[in-house]
Amino acid sequence: MTFPASLRARWALLWPRLARLARRPERWASAHGLLWLLAALALAAFLYVLALIPFTPAISDIRKAKSDQPAQLLSADGRLLAEYRWVNREWVPLDTIARPVVDALIATEDHRFYDHFGLDWRRTASALVRTLGGDKQGGSTITQQLARNLYPEDIGRAPTLTRKIKEAITALKIEWLYSKDEILETYLNTVPFLYNAYGIEMAARTYFDKSADKLTVLESATLIGMLKGTAYYNPVLNPERAQARRNTVLAQMKKRGKLSAAEYDKLVKRPLRIRFERQNEVAGLAPHLAQQLRRQLIDWADRNGYSLYSDGLVIHTTIDGRLQEIANQAVQRQGRQLQGVADAAWAPRSAWGAKSPLVQQLVRESPQYEKAVAAGAAPEEAARRLLDDAAFLRSLREAKTRVQAGFMALDPGSGAVLAWVGSRDYGVDPFDHVQAARRQPGSTFKPFVYGAAFAKGMLPTDELMDTAVEIPLGGKRVWRPTDGRTPPSEEPMQLRDGLAYSKNTITAQLMQQVGPERVAQLARAMGVRESKLEAVPALALGTSPVTLKEMVAAYGTIANGGRYMAPQVITRIEDKSGRLLEAFKPASPERALGLAAAQELRDAMRGVVDKGTGVAIRSRYGITADVAGKTGTTQDNTDGWFILMHPQLVAGAWAGFNDGRITLRSDYWGQGAHSALPMVGDVFRQALRGKIIDARERFIDEEESSWIASATGTLRNWVYDLFGRPTGEQAGPAGAPPAPQPDQPRAPAPAASAPPQEERPEIIEAPLVPLQEVAPRADAPAEPPVWVEQPAPEAPQPQPGSGAPSAAPGVVTAPVERGAAAAQPQAPLFAEAR
Repeated sequence: MTFPASLRARWALLWPRLARLARRPERWASAHGLLWLLAALALAAFLYVLALIPFTPAISDIRKAKSDQPAQLLSADGRLLAEYRWVNREWVPLDTIARPVVDALIATEDHRFYDHFGLDWRRTASALVRTLGGDKQGGSTITQQLARNLYPEDIGRAPTLTRKIKEAITALKIEWLYSKDEILETYLNTVPFLYNAYGIEMAARTYFDKSADKLTVLESATLIGMLKGTAYYNPVLNPERAQARRNTVLAQMKKRGKLSAAEYDKLVKRPLRIRFERQNEVAGLAPHLAQQLRRQLIDWADRNGYSLYSDGLVIHTTIDGRLQEIANQAVQRQGRQLQGVADAAWAPRSAWGAKSPLVQQLVRESPQYEKAVAAGAAPEEAARRLLDDAAFLRSLREAKTRVQAGFMALDPGSGAVLAWVGSRDYGVDPFDHVQAARRQPGSTFKPFVYGAAFAKGMLPTDELMDTAVEIPLGGKRVWRPTDGRTPPSEEPMQLRDGLAYSKNTITAQLMQQVGPERVAQLARAMGVRESKLEAVPALALGTSPVTLKEMVAAYGTIANGGRYMAPQVITRIEDKSGRLLEAFKPASPERALGLAAAQELRDAMRGVVDKGTGVAIRSRYGITADVAGKTGTTQDNTDGWFILMHPQLVAGAWAGFNDGRITLRSDYWGQGAHSALPMVGDVFRQALRGKIIDARERFIDEEESSWIASATGTLRNWVYDLFGRPTGEQAGPAGAPPAPQPDQPRAPAPAASAPPQEERPEIIEAPLVPLQEVAPRADAPAEPPVWVEQPAPEAPQPQPGSGAPSAAPGVVTAPVERGAAAAQPQAPLFAEAR
């Protein structure tokens, strides 16, 4: 065998030294010990590497990234609601990627890519020497980078010897199993490029608005240059750095023979041209619902050995695709209407200007202010600069005054969720206002008070006096709920009319007779099971924040004759071949309210749409079906609510702003009857026209099936006939005048005497104002403000966009809790598996 000349020369220099060592035994012993030490160190390193092999990822098939199939969320009628993708990526074959991309990658990142077996020892040694000299260098090959990108949890990115060894082992595994072209294709399709763009195809679309096969040399060099540090060389935010790095890549391409000197000299002078356009994932019909289900589905997949992002699972839901589309359009349509009102209301400098205390507070809460103060600016100076920045104030106004909404519909008989819209636009506001947001429900909470009263034995025809009410709260505090500037009529009113016209004085007296704790218990039993309810008298007017999902589910209990059905979304899960993996059945019904009381409550709530605050359902939307519902509005018209019930459909909507300090500044548009009701009315009208629900279906009063319930009802009626029914005199508030006895002449309540007209609101639901205090003790514990409803003055209907603020004189206002409440643990939308 003939040895290379370089090796023979080195041996010639080493041989005399070995000969001299052999002639001196004392040095031989020293060298012998050194050799044993080196051998022991090498053996220890070898054993350490072997010990790490089980802790490196198993490279069974890197093509799995190419063949990943995201799970699909389907409606009951087979429409795609959403897909669960791990990343925003579109896989493209290597032969369809522009050649300059591959040339730039290999020339810059790993020019001996086709010569090594996963590890470039020369480059690794060079990087080690330079790093020890203070010039930190990376020595990873493309295969090593791929290993790091594919298995970030198994390998990590910590600058440790263990991590580098695991990365090297993984790279050797990849090279052993796959060809160089397969490695290149996988690398280019999995590398991240910021802005949720993964892979060269999405990067080409994001930064140059074209496909990867159309990339030029300059564009290829720009994208490959980003790989050294995507944030640092971001061409959108750091164009100078990106251009300098691009030219470095061009220089490497010239050095490796991929560019001629003339081409390089010509290209390096070109400016950086970016056509940036963020590539958003397709949201689908129900993106908010998909996000709410994601964690539960991941848990299910983990328990059953599947991946939600790659195994092609098919999840079937109860969502009605047609109704979901109708609901999306209704929310967007009403959202645009209300946005015009908000834009006009907040456009004047008197409403949104540097002198406004609210604007000043919002500026001090902004990230820009915090960043300026963190950089060393004085707080007052930072605030002054931002308040003088017209462009910043305009963008802050647009963000804060963006109207939001939520909508949900379900089948009351089964609990099946039929539609779920979490906001006006998922891309703008992904926050879910159906299940994640907790807001005060206002008068939509009143049915629980009346339901508790009917369960206690009172009837919708029982009467209470429409009179001033004072309810002691303890600690020298008194609650005086009113109906705003409308004085009490001092006449009796039937309970069903008190509910239809949303009378606060009647509801407060009823709450006093029933008791807050009983009302809270009933609300929880009927469906408000995730939000905390404060058992205080003002709970009657909806002061405890709840979710739209809870309220719609509770109204479903009313529509279902007092039987609570837990909302259900998932019906079954299949694999990509259609094989059933698991099926889910509806939860068993739970009796929350007695049948007779539920039917009385439902009948009373018919009056809301027949003659009360929800009359627009009949007059404006022409809905003649058997429906019942309730409107709701909170302090300063911050939240608008409306929920409508039909035997086959219960739907509810909320409208407002993410920041509770922002309102529509209108006593007309801020009311739930005008902000939230149109969404529900629109959906119901189209659902009836499209035969999604049957206009001929009616609520049918059932008989108590239990002989015990029948006997109890008979005994109750006998007692009432003997002793009389409860009246406001028997259990009325302290200080209230007695109610007239049944044998006294009664005048009909004025509110119920005249039919409402669509052109003007008959009884508008009112904002909440704080209770009046009576000399509280100095040592009394602090309590949160309690709100009461107050009807707004009658006024002609304003036109959308007029923006005229309607702060009427004498209306007492108070701060409200800002923003949507933080999400709390939520009940799963799976049902019992079968």
